[in-house]
Amino acid sequence: MSDLGPNDRLHLPSLSITGFRGIDNLVIRRLGRVTLLAGKNGIGKTTVLEACRVFASRGRYTVLTELARGHEEYSAATDEDGDKISGPDLTALFHGRDVSQNARIEIGLDRLGNYNCLVIELVHPNGEQLRRQESLFDDDIAVADFRVLKTVFQDREHVIPWTFALDLDEKGLRDAKTMRMYRRKQRFLSQDELPPAIECVSLGPGLMRNEEVATFWDSVALTDDEAHAVEALQLVLGNEVERVAMVGDDAPRYRGYRRRAVVKLRGLDRPVPLKSLGDGATRLFSVALALANCRNGFLLIDEAENGIHYSIHREFWRLVLRTAQRNNVQVLATTHGWDCIRGFAQSATEDDHSEGILVRLERNNKEVRATEYSEMELKTAAEQGIEVR
Repeated sequence: MSDLGPNDRLHLPSLSITGFRGIDNLVIRRLGRVTLLAGKNGIGKTTVLEACRVFASRGRYTVLTELARGHEEYSAATDEDGDKISGPDLTALFHGRDVSQNARIEIGLDRLGNYNCLVIELVHPNGEQLRRQESLFDDDIAVADFRVLKTVFQDREHVIPWTFALDLDEKGLRDAKTMRMYRRKQRFLSQDELPPAIECVSLGPGLMRNEEVATFWDSVALTDDEAHAVEALQLVLGNEVERVAMVGDDAPRYRGYRRRAVVKLRGLDRPVPLKSLGDGATRLFSVALALANCRNGFLLIDEAENGIHYSIHREFWRLVLRTAQRNNVQVLATTHGWDCIRGFAQSATEDDHSEGILVRLERNNKEVRATEYSEMELKTAAEQGIEVR
């Protein structure tokens, strides 16, 4: 394996997570260009990917709410007319849902006090912050136990009012005043005080939606990356694949024929829909497109083995390792399948330019622990069939 050049430094060569969702404290001392997370269901693999997504966004509120919605974490409230409504419940992002006082999330490198550590905490505002809230929220600032959600990264902070987790009435609902604050919170979201986010694409565990495939395709059409995406399809379909194109229209009148990928196969007069060729073909094509659309950033793949036949895992990971190095993408993926791990181990030890590391997550009582496997250890495990799930 070659050393990383000055333009190939990883955003996260190591990872520390504290107080985020189901993880109280976790340290992974070494991540690679491509890192595969293995472990039992419910151990926290997906939570690690979500933590990396939050880190890449620099803790932006939109990503936090997207994660809450993705887990269907909602909090009920009543508006000024007494009607029940709901909104994303960020309480679920804090470990144990404990936001009683000084709730804190830390995501960053495995070095305490590191400049590249993202901190999200729930605090009472200081004098300057309180004056700013008062200028925007008028008399609504007087809600009980008023606090703010403060995000800090590289000495830059962003503060928004915390409104959708406090002040429940006897029916478990928030009052109209809290809801007015929640709606006015939008004033803060346009005031971006955090450093620029890192490009980050998340895939899985399901298939990429047609709209996403079309958007990613538009950015690679008629480039070398288009050829790489076709090569990914050929891992499943062989040399039968000739070309790929997008057909359809985004206009509402074409509701049944929105843009979708079609594939021209050798010997057939008409192209066939990509999704008619199986989940494996769609999965590989999506990964290739994603790798081209997150240069210098992160690609997060949940349940990497989904839809991929055991016989092509080796070629799949060879594609990921090679493309990740070429595009300077840091990849983190999860699996609980031995065929996926074995294919990853074989490809990682064969690649002299891109480092692949396997991390096994285990739970000891309530604590999640990580064991990192180097490429040499992976090679031994693959050759001797040693179980490392």
